[in-house]
Amino acid sequence: MQKPAYWQDVLISLRKIIRATDLQSKRIVKACGLTIPQVMVLRAIEDLGTVTVKHLSDEVSLSQATVTTILNRLEERQLIERIRSASDRRIVNPRLTEQGIGILTTVPPLLHEEFIQRFESLQDWEKTQILSSLQHIASMMDAQSIDASPLLDINAPHKDLNK
Repeated sequence: MQKPAYWQDVLISLRKIIRATDLQSKRIVKACGLTIPQVMVLRAIEDLGTVTVKHLSDEVSLSQATVTTILNRLEERQLIERIRSASDRRIVNPRLTEQGIGILTTVPPLLHEEFIQRFESLQDWEKTQILSSLQHIASMMDAQSIDASPLLDINAPHKDLNK
């Protein structure tokens, strides 16, 4: 009797994860016209209020350069405006416009938000088992040195490696 080819099921499961992430990215763009990183930046501005690009980049796990590029695009779409600090004129903080506040109401739940909710409901041993398995898979795919943010978005820009 031949042993089952578990590797095929593992690769199929990985492909399903990649596909679910890709479909979610497309759904978000279709629903509100924004990418997941753009949504994350808008939400972080909404949550944090007056915030620097450095703090914003730390909050959304993206490089400052990436966040600056995202802010430029959001400003072009009039979803944010940049306000110079009264105490230090060198500091410019992003702020949501009315249009930016409005568009956040159209954003469906993000895939990673649903995942976190479900993952947190698991027993600690289950969480540890999943984490260990995924880290082992990443290692087997020589992916342990690839920098990745916790955003589940196929097209999400990643942190700079030379930070």
